Amino acid sequence: MNINLIEKLKENKVLPIIRSTDPQDVINKVKALLDGGLDVMEVNVETPNIFNAIKAVSNDAIICAGGIITSIQAQAAIDSGAKIISSPIFQSNLLKISKDKRLPFIAGTSTANEAYNAWKSRIPVVKIYPITAMGGVEYIENLLRPMPFLNVIPQGNVQLNEVKSYIEAGAIAVGVGRHLTGGNSYKDITERTKDLLEQLK
Repeated sequence: MNINLIEKLKENKVLPIIRSTDPQDVINKVKALLDGGLDVMEVNVETPNIFNAIKAVSNDAIICAGGIITSIQAQAAIDSGAKIISSPIFQSNLLKISKDKRLPFIAGTSTANEAYNAWKSRIPVVKIYPITAMGGVEYIENLLRPMPFLNVIPQGNVQLNEVKSYIEAGAIAVGVGRHLTGGNSYKDITERTKDLLEQLK
């Protein structure tokens, strides 16, 4: 399954990020997000047993394995059924794996120079992280003014009420972590997801 990542992210506008060391918690959160209306999500690989959770949900949702730094992690993520790999950094060995396996790779960048170099390496989507520390919505506007061809996903402590501003500033989607997927009430996660998608219509 070769997904058109850019179109899918533009359609969803939100890339939820799940961070948990408990595989069952990850599975429950994936289901809660699906119930809320999102089918692409990033699962941060906090511990090796999270690959089991990815395997369990890979037929129901399009899973992006996040926090991938090594080739070994990338291979384990792919073997578990992840359809996208995401890294907090831009690393050429991960780019090579993604090209070999024909799997989208989302590289983490902070500066204009890093984002441009990732784009030149034919990485379709770059994550701008940590966005709040870099200057928030204004930083995205400043970054895209000279480089409107970049497909960016701001990420890093984004509040739910800021998502719309980032989309208006030109981001294709926004990575949202604990403000959307935090806590253990799965019902709340579903409700927050529905509310957020409603605001973005």
